[in-house]
Amino acid sequence: MDFVNKIFRGDKAIWMIFMFLCLISIVEVYSASSTLTYRRNYWDPIMRHTMFLLSGTAFVLLCHSIKPRFFVIFALLLPVAWLLLIATKMAGNNINDADRWLSIGGFSFQPSEFAKLFLIACVAFILSKQNKDQQSKDKRFKWILLFAVPTCAMILLDNFSTAALLFIIVFLMMFVGQIPLKKLGILLAVMVVLSGLFIGFLVVVPASTMNKILPRAVTWKERVKDFNHKSGDITDPEVAFNNDNYQVSHSKIAIARGGILGKMPGNSQERDFLPQAYSDFIYAIIIEEMGIAGGACVLLLYVILFVRAGIIANRCEKFFPKYLVLGSALIIVTQALVNMAVAANLLPVTGQPLPLISRGGTSMWVNCVFIGIILSVSRFENPKGVQQEQTIAIEMEEEKLQQQEQQQIMDV
Repeated sequence: MDFVNKIFRGDKAIWMIFMFLCLISIVEVYSASSTLTYRRNYWDPIMRHTMFLLSGTAFVLLCHSIKPRFFVIFALLLPVAWLLLIATKMAGNNINDADRWLSIGGFSFQPSEFAKLFLIACVAFILSKQNKDQQSKDKRFKWILLFAVPTCAMILLDNFSTAALLFIIVFLMMFVGQIPLKKLGILLAVMVVLSGLFIGFLVVVPASTMNKILPRAVTWKERVKDFNHKSGDITDPEVAFNNDNYQVSHSKIAIARGGILGKMPGNSQERDFLPQAYSDFIYAIIIEEMGIAGGACVLLLYVILFVRAGIIANRCEKFFPKYLVLGSALIIVTQALVNMAVAANLLPVTGQPLPLISRGGTSMWVNCVFIGIILSVSRFENPKGVQQEQTIAIEMEEEKLQQQEQQQIMDV
């Protein structure tokens, strides 16, 4: 027990949530990967996913051992993320009609995931430079936009949902960081106007012309169009299972079949029909196998994670770790809520995975880094946590002295 306490330090509730999410991930990804095992070795998909989880846990352990002030390095790496995003657009791997992946030395990854981490650290750092004068607040607002707008714009070209989600998180961080409400109101109004113009662009411009200007815009338009017409006759097979709403229809069936307690892990039927059952729509498979009760428990885990992160942030005396924890928790929990809403057909299909549960590589690692950051702050910036660390250090030193004394007695 002492060994476990020495290794897994920081907020115990966060550790428990992380472990539960990892356990659910292994079980559900293993169950939902039937379409992958059909084409490959039976154990390949789950072994790959387990390796990513284990390496992600190593990232958590590493990050939770680093003092929060050193995470400023992530903010300094934001220009590197810009270069990677540009390189992805020029020479990235096209998967599902989107250039989101970049291969270097045979290793493929999503630069947008690293951009999320670096931008949140950058915004937290800027917000931490607080002064009471109005001029300082205006400067912070301008600097945040200077870094956030280019980052989100580059991600937007091939991943609208990630760019929108990231900008929303930045906006919420500015709100918590006491950026003047007038500034935020103006920014919100500008975004509403730009969104209206963009929607008008999607409606007016023909698909053939749009493909030359912004190819992904055609996909966005069709997804919103399908979502707005979701009230069609679901009993008509041609309406329910056409190419446009195939995923959403099978997601609804999975949720309906789950009932209260579900069909138990491994007994899902819709996993064989949902193309992204192990990723974008894994929450539907969770409800089918674990029922609404299981789905509610997963939702509750994310809610508790956010609440605990808020408590940790409230205890911080320094501003940088405070905002870094809030940003880390917001990005994980908001993305989880979006994924669940898509599975329940409350939002258009976005392609956002369920953090720490969906099958993935880069996203799994980055989310584990976010968890490690939260644990690091709970360990080093929480007065109770600091006292606990000192107590553990004293106990270790006393144990070492006792061992030395015993050794001397044995030598005599």
